[in-house]
Amino acid sequence: MFTKNKNPDIKLKYPNRYAYSNRNLWSGFLFGLGLVAFIDETVFHQLLHWHHFYDRSTTSIGLISDGIFHAFSWLATVGSLFMVADLKRRNAWWYMRWQAGVLIGAGGFNLYDGIIQHKLMRIHQIRYNVDILPYDLVWNITAAIILIIDFSIFMQTQNKLKSERYAHE
Repeated sequence: MFTKNKNPDIKLKYPNRYAYSNRNLWSGFLFGLGLVAFIDETVFHQLLHWHHFYDRSTTSIGLISDGIFHAFSWLATVGSLFMVADLKRRNAWWYMRWQAGVLIGAGGFNLYDGIIQHKLMRIHQIRYNVDILPYDLVWNITAAIILIIDFSIFMQTQNKLKSERYAHE
């Protein structure tokens, strides 16, 4: 959609990165989601032993759910890197747009985990046998800050897309 330049006087510096802007965003999203899920699994599940992905059953089921969660995080991360390799091959990797996707994935995962999984579904909590409120506040406020920073980066890339589109017309 953006690769054909209708105005021959305008020379595009990165014609492919605009054409593949959504793929940059999606690959970043998958990477951010996979990275934060991996950090959550490693730090809170394995190192600190605060919880399992699914804590409403036996420890064995909790460990199996952790393994499935861990496999999912690596699948998302590796899949995103294959997408990045394809974007680089096409000379279409747009780091800023990709970074916006990373932050959407990271912040979105934390907010989903903190609100949906912890509070609504109650499949696990951040930690047990302590006052949970400070943990919940830190978890969800951190997610919101990540998403606010992301919104700024995302809007910058959206503005570049708009200005590039107008340059074509």
